[in-house]
Amino acid sequence: MPRSSCNTKRLARLCGAALAALLATGCDGRPNDPDGRVVVRYWDKWSGSEAKAMQEVVDDFNASQDRIRVEYSSVSQINRKLMLAIGGGNPPDVAGLFGNTLAVYAENNALTPLDKLAAENGVSRDDYIGVFWDICNHRGRLWGLPSAPASLALVWNKKLFREAGLDPDRPPQSIAELEEYNDKLASRDENGRLVGAGLLPSEPGWWPAIWGWWFGGDLWDGERITADSPENIAAMEWIASYPERFGARDLLSFRDGFGNFASPQNAFFTGRVAMVLQGPWIQNFIRDFAPPDFEWGAAPFPSSGPDDEGVTLVETDVLVIPAGAKHPREAFDFIRYVNTQGPMEKLCIAQCKFSPLKEHSPDFLQRHPNPQIGTFLELAKSSHARFVPPLTFWVMYENDMKQAFGKVWTGAASPREALAEVQSRLQAEFERRRARWDRVAAVLQEGWNKQP
Repeated sequence: MPRSSCNTKRLARLCGAALAALLATGCDGRPNDPDGRVVVRYWDKWSGSEAKAMQEVVDDFNASQDRIRVEYSSVSQINRKLMLAIGGGNPPDVAGLFGNTLAVYAENNALTPLDKLAAENGVSRDDYIGVFWDICNHRGRLWGLPSAPASLALVWNKKLFREAGLDPDRPPQSIAELEEYNDKLASRDENGRLVGAGLLPSEPGWWPAIWGWWFGGDLWDGERITADSPENIAAMEWIASYPERFGARDLLSFRDGFGNFASPQNAFFTGRVAMVLQGPWIQNFIRDFAPPDFEWGAAPFPSSGPDDEGVTLVETDVLVIPAGAKHPREAFDFIRYVNTQGPMEKLCIAQCKFSPLKEHSPDFLQRHPNPQIGTFLELAKSSHARFVPPLTFWVMYENDMKQAFGKVWTGAASPREALAEVQSRLQAEFERRRARWDRVAAVLQEGWNKQP
């Protein structure tokens, strides 16, 4: 064996040992508490004001009883670090993840199923706005409970509507009407350059995969990928209409002048675009970066037909118990506490979200800093509220749809061609992942049945 290969393997063993030693120190939490409490280590991805909000909830929990002390750590790149900690045998007791990652963790046997703990504590779907409970379930198991949820709505600048001769309190009610508004809101300078627009599907471009939802489409049907369905093609044809109407080069030049989303140069705050698809957190950015007299509203994003009214994406952060956690029951006690009305509302008000619980306190909406929070809440309750498919390759799916969007936006491919490419690649991936699940499902389910 070459010396370089030996050295590489020796280095790998040393790095592995060093990592194991680092994880074993419990560097983000003490192994024992001076008050004799059980120490529950909690990692979450939040930072800044969001982390501060959760720290206050943790402090309230610690003060509410004398059995458990939760020690909270803000952890960057949590997906990578959590998997390393689980693999190293020293994970935190609680972790905060994005709901769309649950399938990956569950199918890699990296989480503790919560069904029995939830049943013992009287926690059920009846406590929640149903879609958030559904997000937390996968392969017939409960893997987490929601913490800070959101939905998406059309958000518009009332001043720009008024200046364009539109009713500032009446958003567009259909895709066809949206385009009528776009024609009135678009503006060019004396040189013919585009300087103002209504809505651009590329701004800010965070959800390229789901535009088909507002055209009656979906991304899978449980058995096969449906990226190239007629409805999704119709959505891509709508996207293709923008460079056709406004000019691909003009749109590119126009968007190059936009500032960062989290800045006063945000295109929505500066009046360069009049409408965006956004979540309730937009209030935080308006507070911090928009002009003091900024007027805005929120409403369901318009759809192509009456059967799709109230369509929205819902998503949520989730609290989970990693596989191998040392204190699963105490961890669930904390998760359960967060999922009671007072703590949940405190967290969601501070993070500018709404509560995932079915019932909220009578003055919750009045106390909330977002004047439009009721709209986002009602959208989450809509029968057309959807979440992204619980696929272990969702990141790949989202990236492929983003590339398809880019090809259509720049004219590099037709809508049908771009989506056919996505369909071919991802259906093959879907079949591969399904075969893998079929091989391991029985063993995993048997192990999960033995969990506390």
